[in-house]
Amino acid sequence: MAIKQLAGLDASFLFLETAEMPMHVGALHILELPRGFEGSFLAALRRHMGQRLPHLPALRRRLASVALNALNPAWVDALPDLEQHIVAVDLPPGSGIAALEAAVADLHPQLLPRDRPLWKFHVFEGLAPAPDDGATRVALYTQLHHAAVDGQAAVALAAVILDLGPVPRTMPEKAPRQRHEPGTLSLLRGALAHQAQQYLNMVRALPGALGTLGGSAGDAAGALLGLLRGKSASASPLKLAPRTRLNRTISATRSFASVSLPLAELHRLRKLHGASLNDAVLYLCGTALRQLFLDWHELPKKPLVAAVPVSLRAAGDASSNNQATMSTVTLGTHIADPHKRLAHVLAASAAMKSSLGTLKELMPLDFPSLGLPWLMAGAARLYGAAQMADKLPALANVAISNVPGPQVALYLAGARLLTNYPTSIAVHGMALNITVQSYGDSLEFGLMACGEALPETARLAAHLRAALAEWQGLAAA
Repeated sequence: MAIKQLAGLDASFLFLETAEMPMHVGALHILELPRGFEGSFLAALRRHMGQRLPHLPALRRRLASVALNALNPAWVDALPDLEQHIVAVDLPPGSGIAALEAAVADLHPQLLPRDRPLWKFHVFEGLAPAPDDGATRVALYTQLHHAAVDGQAAVALAAVILDLGPVPRTMPEKAPRQRHEPGTLSLLRGALAHQAQQYLNMVRALPGALGTLGGSAGDAAGALLGLLRGKSASASPLKLAPRTRLNRTISATRSFASVSLPLAELHRLRKLHGASLNDAVLYLCGTALRQLFLDWHELPKKPLVAAVPVSLRAAGDASSNNQATMSTVTLGTHIADPHKRLAHVLAASAAMKSSLGTLKELMPLDFPSLGLPWLMAGAARLYGAAQMADKLPALANVAISNVPGPQVALYLAGARLLTNYPTSIAVHGMALNITVQSYGDSLEFGLMACGEALPETARLAAHLRAALAEWQGLAAA
């Protein structure tokens, strides 16, 4: 029986989860069934996943509480019931993308049960056939708890689940694990050993951390001094965000929209301006948000600020856990001239990368957890109930995440994957999450928002398309 206590960063997604803040991520996929397909895709997907499960340890484990929840829980082996984890959702016949997006918005707030593996797949039937050749289409909405995976870990899971062609590959045989329910004593013994190791790791890391802090203290002090003097407004990552309708206590409702933009065209544009693909995403999102706030007659005089996840994952590391931290970058939304707005984003992005440099190694992924489950869970409930997000200064207005994805066509249980729209997490104080992932020849945007703070995510999606058109005109000029 494998027992593994959750690292501090992974467990925090459990402690912070409330009815208003579900902590799962996933994606909306539209799939095209092969010609001549007969039977149920739901049944085919269950068979497919049953064959792949031996190679997917992250989907074959559940939580086990430790010491009356005074310590982080542990992962223990559990065989999922695929009839509970892969379910059907019927849509009205002839449904399109708008109906799919509405269904995802309805399903996203539903919490994953913690007494079984923390994932669920929803198969949508009733989609309109392909407009060009009439091929049958289905859709899939996936939910994976963030305590188990981050964006890059989800990509690694997809590499096992998906295939490069319509004929699923044969996976190597893997002997089934012997499973038995761990006893309270073994869970506690493992948790205490884990705590002792974390304290030892902290002691060992202290000399190096002090050296890094000493080397970077001058830079940090200089940046702070510049901020206090009002300098470096475009580049400083240490600025508070202007308060907007997105900086509020969110509800348990969601609004969701999706966008596909041509990846080759984005690469052409960003190379013309010496930008990275991340820079391109920030510029497009900032431009779209500027127009949305203009629509509302609420554009702040200060630039909107994005919270941007930064991966700490080493190259080739496919482990199913979280290895990321968070930084901020200003989006130049206060600048009307698109040339100057792009320059602002490039400067702000460079400043963010520079500030992260040596401090990356100080970001802890694990830490002692004695008492933290009670403290963090209680604080999360109090923060929402007291509507603290409506009163405290805003650190960021929107979360924007760009996850590298596959550049080739992929297949699931014989069906071709046409789209890969990410679905992520909105939180109190930051009611909008924009997550982006490349797939094939497209850059796929998933816009997830609190349904009360931002019900019109479809309008923001339209502004993203318009932002690309504006950039194309800027490049031509």
